[in-house]
Amino acid sequence: MRGLVVYESMFGNTRHVAEAITESLAEFMDVRSVRVDVATREDLHNVDLLVVGAPTHAWGMSRRSTRHGAPGYVRKPGSDLVLEDHADSSPGVREWLDSIGYVHALGAVFDTRFKAPVMLTGRAAHGIVKSLQRHDVEFVTAPMSFLVDRQNHLIDGEVERATEWGRMVGEQVVARTMVHH
Repeated sequence: MRGLVVYESMFGNTRHVAEAITESLAEFMDVRSVRVDVATREDLHNVDLLVVGAPTHAWGMSRRSTRHGAPGYVRKPGSDLVLEDHADSSPGVREWLDSIGYVHALGAVFDTRFKAPVMLTGRAAHGIVKSLQRHDVEFVTAPMSFLVDRQNHLIDGEVERATEWGRMVGEQVVARTMVHH
């Protein structure tokens, strides 16, 4: 089995979650993680599981305008944030999803967002799910949010939660694959 974790990250939070998920999925399959700005359609060939993750911006997936605003957070007085390479200038998950075409694979979705009620933060995962449904992805579990604090740092325990979620996704994929064979 082959898996691919595609992610977008501004300040490293979503990347850290994607890496934890990838590491736990490796117990079940050959898997790698790829930043969305370098992911290609060819990366999707013969993939049994596609996991997509992104930060929540303005109640949903990032847009060019919200990505261009990211350096402002780094420059704020007292900020210790570091912008990921090309995060403010490269296409994000929204654009990548528009470019991939038909994908016949199992899938799972995650996002990162501020720790607050969803009605106040929104969720990038909602839009990712809707897009992947149009690409014929069959989900193995509900989308998951991993939380950041007001300083835009992952809350303690979220990387461990991502590891557990990745393991659960891997178990679901194995169970579904066994049923279909």
